[in-house]
Amino acid sequence: MLIVADENIPLLESFFGDIGDIRRVSGRTMTAADVQDADVLLVRSVTRVGPELLEGSRVRFVGTATIGTDHVDQAWLAERGIRFAAAPGCNANSVAEFVLSVLSVHAEIRALSDWTAMSVGIIGVGNVGGELARKLERLGFEVKLCDPPRAEAEGDEEQFVSLEEAMECDVVTLHTPLTREGKHHTFRMLDAARLDRLRSDQLLINAGRGEVIDARALHERLGQANAPRVALDVWEREPRIDPELVERVWLATPHISGYSLEGKVQGTEMVYRALSHYLGLPVRKKAGQFLPEPALSKVSFTSAADEQDALRIALRACYDPRADDARLRAAMGGSADERAAAFDRLRRDYPVRRECSSLKVQLKGTSKSLQDSFRAIGFKLKI
Repeated sequence: MLIVADENIPLLESFFGDIGDIRRVSGRTMTAADVQDADVLLVRSVTRVGPELLEGSRVRFVGTATIGTDHVDQAWLAERGIRFAAAPGCNANSVAEFVLSVLSVHAEIRALSDWTAMSVGIIGVGNVGGELARKLERLGFEVKLCDPPRAEAEGDEEQFVSLEEAMECDVVTLHTPLTREGKHHTFRMLDAARLDRLRSDQLLINAGRGEVIDARALHERLGQANAPRVALDVWEREPRIDPELVERVWLATPHISGYSLEGKVQGTEMVYRALSHYLGLPVRKKAGQFLPEPALSKVSFTSAADEQDALRIALRACYDPRADDARLRAAMGGSADERAAAFDRLRRDYPVRRECSSLKVQLKGTSKSLQDSFRAIGFKLKI
């Protein structure tokens, strides 16, 4: 059996080496010739999967090691009897921790003594938005949830608010899929009119899909004196992103919010499990058995530690978004082709990033409040 796989999927040999022969290719430049003789195709979100790629091939199983599926023509696969599997929720915790780190930097710039004084509007409450909401609520934030399709399907008016109400929050964070049709389509959902209503004291985060925001309208809005603070991890027309928009946003990262090692490996495991079930093979491998020892394994705080400082230090010990921001800005020189290649390299060569669960936090004589906050984020505690 021949397995053609995006070279950036981690632990390919560990999970799939005893199932078939593996051919690694670039996901961004994958062609029909690369997959014509493949039995199994494993991709990430940079590869468009449909008739242009698979017509005439012998592929019978397609797996994407990502939560998003808008890059896959699922209807066409179903018509051809090709089994499809995704990895919903695999990197939800990674994205949630990304947002928490962004919030910690924002709160520090605003000189907030208590970061939970900010209200947070979460737009899109699926795996990622739901995980973020759970963490924020356990930490004590006021959280407003906006998800019109869920609100309509579940009939729960108390749990969900309107888009307009969510966008009144101090922080507005986007975690929707990209949909172009239907009553609640998300393509350019944040248009010029909605962007104009954002205040200068608000923070807008997009770690969902780039096209949910009208990039041209955002570019113009950020040129105004009362512009909001904006953090973008996703962009229109990736990898050929707009360098002028990068320059104007407060925080710019190269679509890596879900790029923790744990998130990537869980994505690989979920596709491995789906392929094993399809082939009738036993499932013997789990992500945890392949995770290496983290570079930083323990931090310690005493009763003298300020609660906000302690949380900020531990969060950024695991991940500080400003390092990714600096790398992306440095990559925006040269021609459009050179910038696009640099954007892809930042993702391909992304340094190992571990989640908070990999870090043991030792607390000596600290308050129960601090202990609860560390647990809410997901750290391992030693008291």
